[in-house]
Amino acid sequence: MRIFITGNRGQLGRELMCSLSAHTVDGGDLPELDISDADTTRRRIEAAKPDIVIHAAALTDTRLCEDDPHLANRVNGLGTRNVALACRDAGAALLYVSTNEVFDGLRGEPYVESDAPKPVNAYGRSKLKGEEEAQALVERLYVVRTAWLYGGGERDFPSKILAAAARQAELTVVTDEVATPTLARDLADAIARLVEIGVYGVYHFTNSGECSRFEWAREILRLAGRSDVALKPTTLAEYNAYPPKPPYTALRNEAGARLGIALRPWQAALAEHLAPPT
Repeated sequence: MRIFITGNRGQLGRELMCSLSAHTVDGGDLPELDISDADTTRRRIEAAKPDIVIHAAALTDTRLCEDDPHLANRVNGLGTRNVALACRDAGAALLYVSTNEVFDGLRGEPYVESDAPKPVNAYGRSKLKGEEEAQALVERLYVVRTAWLYGGGERDFPSKILAAAARQAELTVVTDEVATPTLARDLADAIARLVEIGVYGVYHFTNSGECSRFEWAREILRLAGRSDVALKPTTLAEYNAYPPKPPYTALRNEAGARLGIALRPWQAALAEHLAPPT
């Protein structure tokens, strides 16, 4: 299978290049591939002659999205339209990586693939726009929603917590934002299995289980041997979170489970990620 990955140098893109190495894999990222440029996107994808495009490129800085919703829509919404049009012209299938933040977080139990999205911030709205553009333009389509992705360096949550722990004796973390930490390597492996099986549709792929940001931070500190750092609980309202966050967006993997695709518990993935090198 010939596979093209947008955002192939990003957190997920790098893992996808490894997980799909049994196939012929190509990809592009900024600066040579700007998905907001329709002509460049079309030419780059057509030249690769892919059977499938995995669209992992996105603007994921939620604060920047909220400050500049037009930019968020240009990258995540219209950029996805450009990728979808290029797939249609090239006769390629499309896998679009989306987010738990397309939901409002008020359901009170894990969201399933058929639940109606209702985003509460600009990032979620722009990613939902991407879903809608892809669904309108591509027949052979996978939409894979994930949550709290990490494993890619200094900007992910575990890295930020450990960096803050090196500077401060006490960290304040919210207790009422709940989802599931997802290791990028595990998500990439699940996506690889999905495209090899070839059943199109909407999927929820996260590591299994759920936790609050506070519980995630506590486990990070424990595994890193930094339980000496105090954690102070707070709420989204007290923290005055910006941009607004959906409070509960755990995702239930029903569609993937029917195909035999299930990700391990988030605690096991985190422990492996933070284990000292051998």
